[in-house]
Amino acid sequence: MLRRARRFLEFPFLPEVVAILTAFLLGLLVLFFTGYPPLRAFSALFRGAFGSRNAFGQTLTQATPILFTSLSFLLSFRAGIFNIGIEGQLLMGAFVAALLGTMIRSLPLPLHLPLALLGGGLGGALWALIPALIKTYLGAHEVITTMMMSYIASYLTSYFVNYPFKAPGWVAQTNPVQPTALLPRILPPTQLSLAFPLALVFSVLVFYFLFRTYLGFQVRAVGLNPEVAENRGISVASRQILAFLLSGFVAGIGGAGEVLGVHGKFVDGFSPGYGWDGIAVSLVGRLHPLGCILASLLFGMLRAGGMTMARVTKVPLDLSLIIQALVILLIAAPRLIRIFILRKRGL
Repeated sequence: MLRRARRFLEFPFLPEVVAILTAFLLGLLVLFFTGYPPLRAFSALFRGAFGSRNAFGQTLTQATPILFTSLSFLLSFRAGIFNIGIEGQLLMGAFVAALLGTMIRSLPLPLHLPLALLGGGLGGALWALIPALIKTYLGAHEVITTMMMSYIASYLTSYFVNYPFKAPGWVAQTNPVQPTALLPRILPPTQLSLAFPLALVFSVLVFYFLFRTYLGFQVRAVGLNPEVAENRGISVASRQILAFLLSGFVAGIGGAGEVLGVHGKFVDGFSPGYGWDGIAVSLVGRLHPLGCILASLLFGMLRAGGMTMARVTKVPLDLSLIIQALVILLIAAPRLIRIFILRKRGL
């Protein structure tokens, strides 16, 4: 019995599981004390996330861009870079993909689609290159520069789709992407497209790069201790710039996936904050690609299920955001939870 208890307490993701369960329990209490039926609301939340083919497709659709942005933050953070401008890199990648998807009309799908995706990735990478160079050569902290670049990207893309690239009509959006640049839907009639399998492929690639290549080892070494890495002959500046570029590229691919797979055009304000969510999801996922997959599914479930919960039970959608915030808050200190568990085990 004691051995089984010890094995259970040594489960590597136990603090995260405890934090998630605690967040849901607190959510139930919030519902109860605000006068809403807790069990009915949570039943609607889970039905809205997994209760049908459409619900499951919507959950994966919501999880896809969050998975891309969480991988983006993971890549930069592993190199000791706080890239919190992922939202801007996602928007720039999405806009570049939309331009390539609408303006090029003579390419077949096998060429047009990869070109639009690649353009989106490069758009995000180039947007990340600016704060990378500023940090490297001017010493400005990346938290400030990436945040400012994110706001610039938001206002710049909004200007573009409201004026020079605006499609006819009252909605601020570009013209529809050509059919040859659209990602195929894989679970009709939902919006789930090949962007989700592509995100899983990128998860594998990020894992392989970071943990199975020498260059990835250098990136992680720089993130752990730049002084020691420099003394061992590793160029800290070049590895951090590389991490910046890869981070922006992945975020840009995530934006391109939204344009080419979900909306079919660039719509002003299409992102409810995927870049910011990705930072939280990456931390919840322990800065590991597998953890990012699981955490993005959790957040996708809360987004998709929260909409059903609000529609069926009249519970405000903000409750699902409260649960997300509680998960982030509780997992921000997993070491404290682990210490508590270890003390219990000692008893």
